Amino acid sequence: MDEALSPVPASPKPVSWAGGFFDSDLWISFKRSKVTVIAAIITLLFFLLAIFAGLVAPQDPFDPAQLDLLNSRLPPIWQEGGQAPFVLGTDDQGRDIFSAIAYGLRISLIVGFLGVLFSAVLGIGLGLIAGYFGGVTDAVIMRIADVQLTFPAILIALLIDGVVKSVLGNQIDAWTILGVLVFSIGLSFWVQYARTVRGSVLVEKNKDYVAAARLIGLPAPVVMLRHVLPNVLGPVLVIATINLALAIITEATLSFLGSGMPPTMPSLGTLIRIGNDFLFSGEWWIVAFPGLALATLVLAINLLGDWLRDALNPRLR
Repeated sequence: MDEALSPVPASPKPVSWAGGFFDSDLWISFKRSKVTVIAAIITLLFFLLAIFAGLVAPQDPFDPAQLDLLNSRLPPIWQEGGQAPFVLGTDDQGRDIFSAIAYGLRISLIVGFLGVLFSAVLGIGLGLIAGYFGGVTDAVIMRIADVQLTFPAILIALLIDGVVKSVLGNQIDAWTILGVLVFSIGLSFWVQYARTVRGSVLVEKNKDYVAAARLIGLPAPVVMLRHVLPNVLGPVLVIATINLALAIITEATLSFLGSGMPPTMPSLGTLIRIGNDFLFSGEWWIVAFPGLALATLVLAINLLGDWLRDALNPRLR
């Protein structure tokens, strides 16, 4: 009788996604690495600076009405001749260096993100097709990948950028150049995703859950996207993180060589190219601060990518 009247134990409450993440090994590994935490904070600060550039920057460097040539080549505020609000000095057009870095950082991150997104979608799609279907399809895709690996990514990006600009000529504007950079960078990095995903798919497609999905008559695209793809995203996430830094560096290199963003809408690479012309005349701040911002951002992202690679590697757990 007592057993019949005893209260039924309450079922445990479902764990939320956030709660499950903060209890996971990934979060514990992140907190234990002080270098990774610092890198994450620096990366977050750069992202916030790019997003809220219009609120924190003293001027809009893309607006000619806000520029004054009388304020050109002013040194940083702590040096003799420096003026407020130009904390980091100005360039030859009278642009505030801090404002130019904030807005240029936004352009560099947009190109990097869209380039990585395009290359990931292209590479994952081709890798899924090659690994799942195999045969001639696999051979053709992988041979194309092998041929592209013989050319440096910067060379492919320069080639695509040059062809598009020669076709469009003077009709090309800043936003079109940004699209060309995204396309050229994305087309340069898809091979890593394709080869990684193909190798994972070759393993996954022989497992029981794929055979069960085929048995109930699911079409190949559904099997690949709904069942196989979620199980191969771990390595892809690591590649995407590291490739974000590579994409930003590639865009900066193209802009430094004069094939990237124009001076009217400068990225970090364009700012470095502009500042390089005044380096030996004493205006070191024009190139030093954009270069330092680019190096710090890329280093922080690379450190996050290295940690993520180790954290997702089951052999190192």
